[in-house]
Amino acid sequence: MLIAIDHVQLAMPEGGEAEARRFYSGLLGIPEVAKPANLAARGGCWFEHPGLKIHLGIEKQFSPARKAHPAFIVDDLFALISRLEAAGIHAKEDEPLARFVRRYVSDPFGNRIELMQSQD
Repeated sequence: MLIAIDHVQLAMPEGGEAEARRFYSGLLGIPEVAKPANLAARGGCWFEHPGLKIHLGIEKQFSPARKAHPAFIVDDLFALISRLEAAGIHAKEDEPLARFVRRYVSDPFGNRIELMQSQD
């Protein structure tokens, strides 16, 4: 029986590590963790804190995920959106989803990211 998701992996193009760090760690605030030594040579970056693990892996023929996406629960959606927009990242509004207000953004590689805040 499945009991949890350990992590979400997204793809990125080769050489995108600096952009990934700026977005996932710098703007979203998810600390980067070292990849295990046996995986480090593949490139990419891992970002983790308790309850949230996002791994970005290199894909040689990269194509962004424009529909499939992770959805992150945030504690102050509008402050985060302001920070992202100040960095030149456009947020797309979407209809509220039972008990949530939400926005979509794209990471530096065009992968879709949903940001959700509870209205409770």
